[in-house]
Amino acid sequence: MNLTLKQLRYFEALATHGHFGRAASACAISQPALSLQIKELEESLGIALFERGPREVRLTSFGAEFALRVQEIVQAVDELGDLARASRDRLVGRLRIGVIPTIAPYLLPTLITRLSARNLGLHIRETVTPKLIEELKAGRIDTAIVALPVSEPSFAEVALFTEPFVLVRPDRDAGAPVPDGEALQRMRLLLLEEGHCFRDQALSFCSMPSAVPRDGLDGSSLSTLVQMVGAGMGVTLVPEMALAVETRSAAVSVARFRPPEPERTIGMIWRKTSALAQQLSEIADLVGEAALARRAHRSQDDGKSVVAPPLPSLPDAG
Repeated sequence: MNLTLKQLRYFEALATHGHFGRAASACAISQPALSLQIKELEESLGIALFERGPREVRLTSFGAEFALRVQEIVQAVDELGDLARASRDRLVGRLRIGVIPTIAPYLLPTLITRLSARNLGLHIRETVTPKLIEELKAGRIDTAIVALPVSEPSFAEVALFTEPFVLVRPDRDAGAPVPDGEALQRMRLLLLEEGHCFRDQALSFCSMPSAVPRDGLDGSSLSTLVQMVGAGMGVTLVPEMALAVETRSAAVSVARFRPPEPERTIGMIWRKTSALAQQLSEIADLVGEAALARRAHRSQDDGKSVVAPPLPSLPDAG
């Protein structure tokens, strides 16, 4: 039996995407070439790995078991490269970093500048937390910036900073009393679609289960939610770091909740077995510094009305 690492990587891509076209695109090869490699892999094993359908493919029972072993093998090979990078005094090469969408547009510009100064190549992956956890487990990324906790036993978690959520509502409501979580239950609350951890955090503040049907809008981005608030559709919550970007072109007002404010903790996660653990800890310090720098230079909400005392200073990264 002659299995190649290339075949295993193609198998993993097809198992992940469940579609030859998408898997081929992810591997940057043609679909016929991918199909041929998968066919040769199955012939070498003497058993089918996939059930082929007209629009998708599914793992056979053996294929599902095989996928678990392949994930371990591919991750181990990838970590050999990590080991080589870690043997140097500093992290060099390419850092594969994942970021959730409610952080990426606001923190990445400052962070990329700081990381680039270290001559470090970057591959940025922006997606929701469940997908980042899956990709980190599989070794497809080195680390991720997410809201904590993720409570994965195999991951190291480093808290970097906390930030509050603020209420965004139509301009006409500027100066009105700021609702608490219970009052928000009776309002038309616009939220991100399911899969975003920020949605769950907002619902938790309102003591509302995510499964309850709501009359509102489930958006794919904070930009959409804020614009819909400006159009009078309802109110929404956004993380403090997003204010300067998202409210500058919308007819909205901003209000801060009375203590205790809803908030989230932002941190970095990586595999405990990663050979890059020490270097990633240093990168975490840079992420914390970038967040501090961004807050220090953030515009003052472009004249939007703000209610409540100033935010507390950002804690040191570590």
